[in-house]
Amino acid sequence: MSGHSKWSQIKRQKGVNDVKRGAVFTKMGREISVAARAGGGDPDGNFRLRLAIERARALNMPLDTIKRAIEKATGGGEGEQFEEITYEGYGPGGVAILVETATDNRNRTAAEVRSILTKAGGQLAGSGSVAWQFEQRGVISLHAGGDADELTLLAIDAGADDVDSSANQVEVYTKPTDLEAVRRGLEAAGVKIDSAELSMTPKNTVELDESHARQALRLVELLEDQDDVQRVTANFEIPEALLAEIG
Repeated sequence: MSGHSKWSQIKRQKGVNDVKRGAVFTKMGREISVAARAGGGDPDGNFRLRLAIERARALNMPLDTIKRAIEKATGGGEGEQFEEITYEGYGPGGVAILVETATDNRNRTAAEVRSILTKAGGQLAGSGSVAWQFEQRGVISLHAGGDADELTLLAIDAGADDVDSSANQVEVYTKPTDLEAVRRGLEAAGVKIDSAELSMTPKNTVELDESHARQALRLVELLEDQDDVQRVTANFEIPEALLAEIG
């Protein structure tokens, strides 16, 4: 099982708790705002915005809230302007961590990310020291329950680079520029898609023992709870026993 598949499982399992905490709407609002500001408020002409809206709707974010976020970002209303900053760091066991943020105060965000990393046994790293261990890819999660071999062939026919059908979930990987075309191809073939997004994925993963894995997961959770943090990606493998416990 690849590190990213395990990571995807954890993200799906944590998603319910994120919704319960309520912070997810705030984070999605920022993601929509940043996407709209960068590429315009029309989702038909702004693929990144369309992905953000789809993610927001999958989390039951109200349409009025989505519309207000777009309007504020494109000049239709007053509101904060957020900038995207990615912080790099190391966690327990030497794992590499990328922390993607959307912030209206970079000094505050940098200080808080540094504090969280330090207190949880990690450290902030310089720009470029960690990013090379990751690459941006399109990631499409297909609805569980179908024939994995058939879904794999359909994904390859649609132009996917790679497919991981382990862990009872089919993950389809694409080049960033091919994500929309592959998704459309799968939908045209009648495949139900759970999610589609551009994601930083680790080129290689680090095996951690259960103790370090628990510490690393806790660090990721603390980072994700920070208001400005949009997404956290790390390159560690989660031991099967711990993965089963979390599931």
